[in-house]
Amino acid sequence: MLKEDLQEWIEEYLKGTDYELVTLNVSAGNDILVEVDRLAGVDVDFCAELNHFLVEKLDDVEPDYSLEVGSVSLTDPFKTKIQYEKNLGHDVEVLADGKKFHGQLVSVDEDTFSVDVEEKVAVEGKKRKQTQSVTHTWRYDEPKYVKYDLKF
Repeated sequence: MLKEDLQEWIEEYLKGTDYELVTLNVSAGNDILVEVDRLAGVDVDFCAELNHFLVEKLDDVEPDYSLEVGSVSLTDPFKTKIQYEKNLGHDVEVLADGKKFHGQLVSVDEDTFSVDVEEKVAVEGKKRKQTQSVTHTWRYDEPKYVKYDLKF
C-alpha cells in the first residue's frame, strides 16, 4: 500500500514539471529511495522540496521510515528515455548480445537509439582490418544495460 501511495504522491508533485520519476524503491524495513531526472539536470532545491512534501504525507500514515530523494547516479544504467536524450552526444557503454560496446550516443527516437562505435572491420583491397566508425542501433529493451561511459 505504501509504495502505491508514494507513487501517486510523487506523480502528483511532478505533474506540470519537466521532472520524471526514474526509481521508487521501498524496502521491507520502509527504507524509501526516490530518484528523479530531467533534461536540464536535477536541482538540489527541487529534491529538498519533494522530500519535504513526501515527509508531510508520510508522517500522517507511516511513523517509521527513512527517505532519500535525489537524482539518478551517473553510473547507473539508463531506465527512461529522458536519460538517453540527456546523454545524446556523450560516450556510453552498452552491454548487448553478450558484448560491451563503447561509443558515442548519436541518435534517440521513439523506439530505438544508435551508438557510433570504433571497430576494426575488413575493407576490400586491404590486407589488415581498418578502424572505422560503425553505427549500432538497438531497441530500448534489447541491451542488458546502457550507461554513461566514465573515462578516467
